[in-house]
Amino acid sequence: MRDFRTDGALDAGRVQYTVRDGGGGYFQNVRRLLEFSEDRIVLAGKRGTVVVEGHALSLGKCFLGDVQVKGDIRKVERQDAEV
Repeated sequence: MRDFRTDGALDAGRVQYTVRDGGGGYFQNVRRLLEFSEDRIVLAGKRGTVVVEGHALSLGKCFLGDVQVKGDIRKVERQDAEV
């Protein structure tokens, strides 16, 4: 079984996420895809953005605000909007 890291934020306006060590991640409450490359993906929610950095990143399923990111995720950084 792999280790999981989960963002503890339960605010419906923020992007929530779960990342598996070296195995991609699942992001919820996504409104827009702002940037996409093999090394960096930027996802926007209602309140703030999440920057995903890694290697060989790609998008899996995208449906109703849920986004699957495949690849080797090395870093996830939250950039929250002011409330």
